[in-house]
Amino acid sequence: MSENKSNEQKDVGDSSTRRNFLKSTAIAAAAFTIVPRHVLGGSGFLAPSDTLYVAGVGGGGKGYSNLKNIRESGKAVISHLCDVDDRRSAKSREENPKAKYYKDWRELLDKEHKKFDAVCVSTPDHNHAVVALAAMQRKKHVFVEKPLTHDIYEARVLRQAAQKYKVVTQMGNQGSSSDGLRKMQEWFEAGALGNVHTVYCWTDRPVWPQGIAWSQQVAQVPKELDWNLWLGTAPMKDYVDKLVPFNWRGWWDYGTGALGDMGCHLLDAPCSVLGLQHATEVEASVGTVYVDEFKRGYFPESCPPSSHVILTFPETEKNKSKLKLHWMDGGIKPERPEEMDANDDFGKGNGILFMGEKGKMFATTYNNNARLLPASRNQEFNVAETKMRVPGGTAGHYQQWVEACIAGFGKKELSSPFETAAQLTETLLMANLAIRAHDVQRLVNGKVTYPGRSIKLLWDNENMRVTNFDEVNQFVKREYREGFKLSV
Repeated sequence: MSENKSNEQKDVGDSSTRRNFLKSTAIAAAAFTIVPRHVLGGSGFLAPSDTLYVAGVGGGGKGYSNLKNIRESGKAVISHLCDVDDRRSAKSREENPKAKYYKDWRELLDKEHKKFDAVCVSTPDHNHAVVALAAMQRKKHVFVEKPLTHDIYEARVLRQAAQKYKVVTQMGNQGSSSDGLRKMQEWFEAGALGNVHTVYCWTDRPVWPQGIAWSQQVAQVPKELDWNLWLGTAPMKDYVDKLVPFNWRGWWDYGTGALGDMGCHLLDAPCSVLGLQHATEVEASVGTVYVDEFKRGYFPESCPPSSHVILTFPETEKNKSKLKLHWMDGGIKPERPEEMDANDDFGKGNGILFMGEKGKMFATTYNNNARLLPASRNQEFNVAETKMRVPGGTAGHYQQWVEACIAGFGKKELSSPFETAAQLTETLLMANLAIRAHDVQRLVNGKVTYPGRSIKLLWDNENMRVTNFDEVNQFVKREYREGFKLSV
């Protein structure tokens, strides 16, 4: 290569040859206007077409809407599609007719990685990390649906990989791009709440079955579905009805429960506003399931029907107070603040409540309807806009990522890059450790006991482990099925 380059430099010294060289170079450049920018010079290079070429892994459900939003940015083309289920991907294939289609994401990356710039990962939780890391190792920018990963270990790996491979990253928690989040940051930084000591986050999820036994009725795998690829990293099991496409969320092998579904949307505000990092302690109580009127159910493979988790955070540079963060799901809510009228909407499905030494603050899903309490304070406490808004708010979350990819690594600010998304994900997955501790059994004097139901877990963040209940550390980093391992 160096020898050819020196010959080119010598030839262009002649004016006639130089004109021919410039002409041929211009023609070549024009021909490359539809080629991904990485072919022309790496992730920081602006291709003449200023277009991002995206491969979508997961084309149905949330995958469909993610790809639609990315495409509608006006600066992205969905050039490749991958889905294990032809039924679920049909609409995405119809709307992106030129996209080359695969079922196996490994084959897609191996064969086509030179033909796109970025990857959008919209699989079930248990396959997020393996797909995203493989894409980053090929220097692809990545957009990953929330939660970022299934396990704490995976979140730590992806956070480090984003910096190592210098790619643009974004998690699909649109509320991080909302105006409401920025307004709450401004109120807090202006002193409207003082130091915050308690936060409540709650959701009506799960809206899928949880706290149940795995079906013993083996079903026929639909001909359009590759069950082996859908299982991916998870242990091999027989196919059962009604798991795909949605009810997988309630099973630990694949999903992360209500926290995985809504935690990134609701915990993002306290983490961002207060500068929370890692919790030091966590404890939980969970709803009980009965198999009959006398016997409680034990279903360790399934998430519980409801839970209340309390995470303890140390003071931060922003918030000079130890903080208790309460997570509630299954329809459980905190007490209505006395500053709120009896008929006010107190988060029909989801809510966030900050309680500070000087005031309170409330918001709903995606940080919408952000307001100080009581309502009169919203007129009295006017603050200047100090936080840059994302054009389009939550809807602009996708375009923000597309434009950052086009600009190149480190060139533009993002709402949920892996630097912060991974920390947020670790927090909600740590809460899940306390929930899963309830199902850990010990045999003591011939009797089955459940020691995890009566203790508080102490967390060593640097070493990613619970220090006082070792059995639960098996959920920090899981075993992967052969052929789908996380290749760190």
